[in-house]
Amino acid sequence: MSENASTATAIIGEPEVLEDGWLAVKAAAEGIRPLQVQDGSIPDKSDQATARDLVATLSRELLNFRDVLPHDDAYLTAAAADFDRWSAEGFGIPDFLDSLLAFQPQLLRRDGLRHLVVFPMYTQNGSTDRLVEAVLIEVIWPEFIAELESGNYSNKLFVPIRFLDFTAGYNTNAAVLFPETVAMRSIPTFTWGAIFADREAARFRRVVRAAAEITKLDLPAGAARLLDSQSLAEQTFVMWDLIHDRTHMRGDLPFDPFMIKQRMPYFLYSLEELRCDLTAFRESLRLGRDEDSPADVRDHAQLVQYAVIFDRIFRFAITGTRVRNYDGLGGQLLFAWLHQHHVLHWTDTRLTIDWNELPEVVVALSDAINELYWRSIDRPKMAHWLAAYDLVAATLTPNPASRWAVRDLPLDGPPRGLTDAVLDDEFPLSMFYEALSKKMTTVIESTAGITAATA
Repeated sequence: MSENASTATAIIGEPEVLEDGWLAVKAAAEGIRPLQVQDGSIPDKSDQATARDLVATLSRELLNFRDVLPHDDAYLTAAAADFDRWSAEGFGIPDFLDSLLAFQPQLLRRDGLRHLVVFPMYTQNGSTDRLVEAVLIEVIWPEFIAELESGNYSNKLFVPIRFLDFTAGYNTNAAVLFPETVAMRSIPTFTWGAIFADREAARFRRVVRAAAEITKLDLPAGAARLLDSQSLAEQTFVMWDLIHDRTHMRGDLPFDPFMIKQRMPYFLYSLEELRCDLTAFRESLRLGRDEDSPADVRDHAQLVQYAVIFDRIFRFAITGTRVRNYDGLGGQLLFAWLHQHHVLHWTDTRLTIDWNELPEVVVALSDAINELYWRSIDRPKMAHWLAAYDLVAATLTPNPASRWAVRDLPLDGPPRGLTDAVLDDEFPLSMFYEALSKKMTTVIESTAGITAATA
């Protein structure tokens, strides 16, 4: 996807102040990025005069956007001040805590509401360098999502968004905008997290369409609707993400469910992410069967179930490297569980799924993970890790070289010894996935940088 094509499809026909202002912001940000080093600073004195000119442009345009985006007045003012201070202090490691605290998109979630966001930051699944990134986005907040969130699915931090345009750091697989990625002097309490539902939906549609053709899978009518409609897929992913995101802090959990501040075996991250997805599946199953649920909720609830299953088994399992790929492992586990419980079949080189029997089997996997979590608070850490490994290994075949599989582990030492013993590819791909991956590599690679406009 070329940058020119991105801009043309994203904001054509917009008011001149928005289009011209955005193009100026984007050009200035793209000009600053090559001057920065990994930590975000600009140490080369010969580059700093150019950087000062570009920052001056950024600051001016950010302030001009206050008239276009009055709901972000405080943030735009603070961001301009942070850029000016960074320039005045000689372009050291950037500190944008003040503008980060001023940006509060979760306070006004309205369908189509736009934000201009500019920070020095890294992009998850994109770049580990803290470079200046600029994104022009809009909120996706359909009425049925607002109703769900105001009821039993409250999630005040969740902000689903759509790309309008972006700088190079987002021309990648990055599909989140998280405050913790911003360069700042101290870590505040984070109050929002934004997910690009349009990129998730576009990737899903492209990958699942190709995988269904390769495996000769007859898609259910609802799943076919998702592949035919970007907007329907976006709304479905918003519902999935709403329930998934809140699940991280709900249920019978280990003490630190996010496991952010701990170093531990990657398969534990796999189980946490899969737990949240399977919770979204079973909650959607319940909503779809509830006659008191509004019709649009019941409709999207069925679509969420298709999205969870197909995104997990077709995209997650074979996307990314085989180095501690926890999302990939979760997809492998779900596929193998469905196959070994006889609701997914690979027979005569054709994939079939027994949809009537599938929900009960998916819920059983969810129950198994929930049972593991429930028991965790009564177990020592190492015992919990070993039980988690056993849960995965009961379905997936470990690497033949695995020390975990034969319990050749330093059980009398610190927990890090167990983590160090985990192989990069502790649970290799099955023969099915090895073959599918070869056929799908080009398709999956083509989804880097994808948006609704380029799907």
